[in-house]
Amino acid sequence: MQTWIAWLVGLWRWLLAWRRQRISMPAFVPPSRQRCRPKPPWVRRELIRLRAWSPDLGCRVLAEVFNRRHAERGMTVGKSYVANVLRQATTEIIRLRHDGKHRVPRPMPTHRVWAMDLTGKADLSGQQHLMLGLLDHGSRACLRLSALADKRSVTILREWVIACRRFGIPQRLRVDYEACFNSRLMKTTLALLGIRLQTTDLHCPWQNGRIERFFGTLKHHLDKIAITGQGELRTKLVEFRAWYNHARPHQHLHGRTPAEAWRGIAKATGKPRFVSVWEGRLTRWFFPP
Repeated sequence: MQTWIAWLVGLWRWLLAWRRQRISMPAFVPPSRQRCRPKPPWVRRELIRLRAWSPDLGCRVLAEVFNRRHAERGMTVGKSYVANVLRQATTEIIRLRHDGKHRVPRPMPTHRVWAMDLTGKADLSGQQHLMLGLLDHGSRACLRLSALADKRSVTILREWVIACRRFGIPQRLRVDYEACFNSRLMKTTLALLGIRLQTTDLHCPWQNGRIERFFGTLKHHLDKIAITGQGELRTKLVEFRAWYNHARPHQHLHGRTPAEAWRGIAKATGKPRFVSVWEGRLTRWFFPP
């Protein structure tokens, strides 16, 4: 009998000791539920910025881009963390995209980068006519706007040389990936003159956005009139270039015209003259300097 009592007391003591040891041990938490140290605030801002500028990329790709960009800082993120951040920042992403689309580009010095591109216009018979545009990045001034018979490199260089004789030689010339702009003749001529040729990536028109925006303004007004032939088109382009450079103020130039920005002068405040071309479709007040 005493043996059974001693055995029960020993078992009871062992259970008490085992219970105390179990309570003192930390509870096991699965790795998926373990709480890590929170990320710095700049990580969240960077992920939101990447999402705003790349809305078509998934969370996995955004995580890979972030990890490669900030590998030197030793900061990495996973696709689950990216998904949680983006899910909570939907409003911030929309606002950032809106602000980015309407932001004012930083001012650039004039006569440094020129943009050149081609566009077309059909006349009443349906025949397409090529148009060459040459724009200065800093002042938004249209330096050349002419109708071309063809788009050979020799023809384009002839128009480009005319602009250089009048306005000087720029440091860089930005064009798209079209063959006539990247021919051996074009590259050799620019290299001899010490001009760096900047070619945009394929299917990336926004990399040459200033000339594309200029063509958008031109075709918005040009599509409202009828063109009978290349001769009339040349006359219309001369009138549009004068109206655009001297009578149309630019928002990103703080209300100055491209001609005033090119010459580096303030807005003129003299007696204005009313300008009306293209049968009253282009109208502005022109302030002589």
